[in-house]
Amino acid sequence: MLLSAAVSLDGYLDDASETRLRLSSEADFDRVDAVRAGCDAILVGAGTIRADDPRLLVRAEARRAARAARGLPPDLVKVTLTATGDLDPGARFFTTGAAPRLVYCPDPAVETVRARLGAVATVIGAGDPLDLGRVLDDLGGRGIGRLMVEGGGRVHTQFLAAGLAGEVQVAVAPFLVGDPAAPRLFGPAAYPNGPGNPLPLAEARPIGDLVLLRYQPRPDPGRDRRFLAEAVALAGNCPPSATAFSVGALVIGAGGEVLATGWSREGDPHDHAEEAALAKVAGDPLLAGATVYSSLEPCTTRASRPRSCTELLLAAGVRRVVLAWREPSVFADCTGAEDLRAAGVEVIELPELAAGVRAVNAHLL
Repeated sequence: MLLSAAVSLDGYLDDASETRLRLSSEADFDRVDAVRAGCDAILVGAGTIRADDPRLLVRAEARRAARAARGLPPDLVKVTLTATGDLDPGARFFTTGAAPRLVYCPDPAVETVRARLGAVATVIGAGDPLDLGRVLDDLGGRGIGRLMVEGGGRVHTQFLAAGLAGEVQVAVAPFLVGDPAAPRLFGPAAYPNGPGNPLPLAEARPIGDLVLLRYQPRPDPGRDRRFLAEAVALAGNCPPSATAFSVGALVIGAGGEVLATGWSREGDPHDHAEEAALAKVAGDPLLAGATVYSSLEPCTTRASRPRSCTELLLAAGVRRVVLAWREPSVFADCTGAEDLRAAGVEVIELPELAAGVRAVNAHLL
């Protein structure tokens, strides 16, 4: 999931006048259009719909045709968040394009929002108060793999503070707004990437007088624990074996979406967990930004298949792996963590979750 915005040099999304301040250039609009064309859905907050009445469509006909050629709808699924449903059903968000429109709101407001917007959109409750994690989980269940968030500042702040943003793209325009009443890109919040933990810069590129800055926030450690705990729980699905470990694995996209799950012996007696999960997303470009969570260290030696799970992870282009327990030398001497790190993969170990892995494999120890 990526956050996208254009800002003034002093960090404002707009000025405080009634006329929209144009910050992007035509070249940057075209870049954003290309980014949109590579996504599955686009999200803005209710305030952006009220203030700007955006269409949120892929503009270039060539890009729309290319999406159709790949079997994708030309238009992206449109998504918004609202506390009350105070939106005009005639807004262009609801009336342009042929893709579904999804409106997420707090559970107590569902009936009210449906009464107002149910004829033009699907209204979904997402907790009380509205939970962004539940929104992303629901989108993932609807086949949304890559989500683009285009504002406004409050929505950007909420996603970044929740540690859910896989990428931040900011086009900086050579203007100074200087008005404290104007909206800013980010507001006060307890950000995971706070002082002493800077956002890694992936790219800085001039686009005419603008500069594109791309950052890739480090995932929230709490999210790592949550997804790894789910991988440990998946190990309980494994058919018992006296000759192999029971392991669970998840493949999680950069925005926190579940791309695939797997466990040992899921479809075949020789399946390993990481192998089973990766097979479900083979060739998916989202793997480059994904994290694989495995309850046990990926294997480096196996007799049942020609390639180890470590080799499969490297071949798939995975750049980040989180594990709970180093593989004990019951069947082989495993060096998965070391081999992955040597290949440039970030490997995170959370041994506080290892007890659950040992428990499901107690018969082998």
